[in-house]
Amino acid sequence: MTKSSKREHLIETALELFSRYGFHGVGIDTILSQSGVAKRTLYNHFKSKDELILAVLRYYDERFRNFFMRAVEANTENPKDRLLAVFDVAEQWFRQDDFYGCLYVGAAGEFPEEGTPIRNTCREFKGLILRYIKSLAKEAELKNPDPLGEQLLLLLEGAITMAQINSSPVSAEQAKSAARILIENAATAS
Repeated sequence: MTKSSKREHLIETALELFSRYGFHGVGIDTILSQSGVAKRTLYNHFKSKDELILAVLRYYDERFRNFFMRAVEANTENPKDRLLAVFDVAEQWFRQDDFYGCLYVGAAGEFPEEGTPIRNTCREFKGLILRYIKSLAKEAELKNPDPLGEQLLLLLEGAITMAQINSSPVSAEQAKSAARILIENAATAS
């Protein structure tokens, strides 16, 4: 394995473990055991567990947002329908075998201190998702796209939480029904 592939392998192994068991629930020894990488190699790439966590969050951000946005945009070309497609894509995500809820909500819960790099990374991710949803509302030429985007993100976050707690993807369908009402109200607002 090359140096960069060992780094990526560590990140992918840590991502799988952190997603399933939490950040505090997984120690460095477990990551090393599961990845088959030596401790020295780990510390050549990451100075601390927190640095590894940041790398995992950034790696997942890139992968998840690319998947999410591509899937929404592949669903339909109509900007208004893309707002609803957000919930269809969420349902697909909820149905995946490796769905354990939102990695960033988990990280923010385990690292509640304001202003820390981990907490800031979680906030940045949620901000990027919000900006994407707001951009869809603007493209759809809906009234008050910024508050609408915030409302739709709240529905999405609630659906994610309920899917995790209930181990059921139906929350996406329920959130989509509520989103449809918000979108129609924004379309007919004067």
